[in-house]
Amino acid sequence: MSAQPIEPPPPDTYAVTSDNRLAVQAMLDGLGLPAPTLVARPDAVHITLADVDDLGQWLYHLGGTVCRGVEISGASLWTLHTETPVRLNGSAVRIRVHVPVVSGEDVLAEIRGAVAE
Repeated sequence: MSAQPIEPPPPDTYAVTSDNRLAVQAMLDGLGLPAPTLVARPDAVHITLADVDDLGQWLYHLGGTVCRGVEISGASLWTLHTETPVRLNGSAVRIRVHVPVVSGEDVLAEIRGAVAE
């Protein structure tokens, strides 16, 4: 008689998405960070901001690196790559915080310093 390994079923996309959303919402309740738009996905939770200064609050509380997108029509998309604090089960949820920045707009030095070149 041979033993066959039992593979766990693939993760339920809806359950992972829901878990990610709940983890980020709980964190937001505790930290009070601006998050006017929240879109949960299985791989990360995306937050869209309207003001680049709000990105500074996220960077201050959670750290991370900022990626600056290509300028198109006078604006570029800046994205903070960060994650929730580690949960009790040892996992963390990836967070992507996006904000459009108009060319020539003042950006805090702390945010510019976090840009990954």
